[in-house]
Amino acid sequence: MMAVVETLLQFASIGTLLAALLVFLVLYVLSSNSKSHKEGKDPPGPKPLPLLGNLLTLDLKRPFDTLCELSKTYGNVFQVFFGPKKVVVLTGYKTVKDALVNRAEEFGDRDVQPGFKLLGKKNHGIISANGESWKEMRRFALTNLRDFGMGKRRSEDKIVEEIQYLKEEFEKFQGKAFDTTRPVNYAVSNIISSIVYASRFEYTDPRFTAMVDRANENVRISGSVSMRLYNTFPWLGPFLNTKKAMVKNAQKNIESITQLISELLETLNPQDSRGFVDSFLIRKLSDEKSNKKDSYFHQDNLLRSVVNLFVAGTDTTGTTLRWGLMIMAKYPHIQDRVQEEIDRVIGGRQPMVDDRNNLPYTDAVIHEVQRLANIVPMNLPHMTSCDVNFNGYFIKKGTTVIPLLTSVLRDESVWKKPHSFYPEHFLDEKGQFVKNDAFMPFSAGRRICLGESLARMELFLFFTSLLQIFRFTPPPGVSGDELDLKGIVGITLNPSPHKLCAIKRS
Repeated sequence: MMAVVETLLQFASIGTLLAALLVFLVLYVLSSNSKSHKEGKDPPGPKPLPLLGNLLTLDLKRPFDTLCELSKTYGNVFQVFFGPKKVVVLTGYKTVKDALVNRAEEFGDRDVQPGFKLLGKKNHGIISANGESWKEMRRFALTNLRDFGMGKRRSEDKIVEEIQYLKEEFEKFQGKAFDTTRPVNYAVSNIISSIVYASRFEYTDPRFTAMVDRANENVRISGSVSMRLYNTFPWLGPFLNTKKAMVKNAQKNIESITQLISELLETLNPQDSRGFVDSFLIRKLSDEKSNKKDSYFHQDNLLRSVVNLFVAGTDTTGTTLRWGLMIMAKYPHIQDRVQEEIDRVIGGRQPMVDDRNNLPYTDAVIHEVQRLANIVPMNLPHMTSCDVNFNGYFIKKGTTVIPLLTSVLRDESVWKKPHSFYPEHFLDEKGQFVKNDAFMPFSAGRRICLGESLARMELFLFFTSLLQIFRFTPPPGVSGDELDLKGIVGITLNPSPHKLCAIKRS
């Protein structure tokens, strides 16, 4: 309780805070008294306090842990109050799948929180948009990503090329301990950049590295305690340095992306689209030439879509790959088995996607990294598009819904050892790879990650190629037990700060 109170007081004067508390208390009482009837039974949940709701119950540093605990008391569908805002939480594989897949339309809208609104105009782009604009942008992005090789041989060639650059970066450390964050993020970012901009960037390019670093910092800041409080109480904004940092980072990245788009526009050939930006510009110019009214192909949607693709295509895959390398250093006996399989099946040639079926243990390890790393534990918030009756409860249109992915990836009714690293979750008794329907690191339904096939290809090729060449160990004097699997929470769950040694195998 004191932690939340101290955090609030840190950002606002006592007078301002008390005035705001009074206003919200009045609004809370009025809204409570205005409910003359209920359309159905509300989901159960802990009793909220006026204004604060259940904030004093939640661990704001790791709210997903608290929500998992609350589900043990209130079931797989329950409600909590983030301040005065009611949120319905869905937990467990069956419940989340039922909502996101079987009831995709009803649970398919995005709740655009204040923190998202800081990063661009409302309802533009792909991630934080709804309605016809979102449908058009997602459909266009998916079509063009596929056209430019997402999940196909064209992308495979780009990834294999980038792997060589990343290997050279790792070799520069000559087996000494280093932080893998930046080289891995730069390598992964170059894959989406080559699709979006039709070119890769040098790891020494200051414009490129600054864009990647700022984007990753915003992902981390977005999930901080102060920004969670901002999403609940936007009036805290003027007092938050984190909010100011997010806005500054976002504005600088928009400036850089605008410049990159302008450079592509100067050399644009409508008969030869080089990448996603070109395709968008060609469609935009076509709509303008034909005086098409209400076109969604305008500058704001272009900028937001590029930002969405750039951030999503960098942070999630880069974070997962870093988890994988750290876990190999933590569990050397598993690394031994992966490298034995790679050596036996592939030898010294470059691994390719077609090798996946012949590397069942390695494939199982990669899947288990994704499951245990649990990098988007809270999912991104959904919102009901209409009134919904679900599992015996009534959920009003416009209600924020959290389909808790961590509860799916660690569902004790599905996984034999949900809290341990256990590749056998994806292997049968003969050692062959088997799928598991509860494997949902990319979410599911209408809002499933549109870059899933590209991310799967990247993870397989980067992971197998790096393990083929390097042995990953903790720094001298550090044991594997000291490598922390708890992680650092942002919008994504990053590995705790650490260094690894990449020792070239003979």
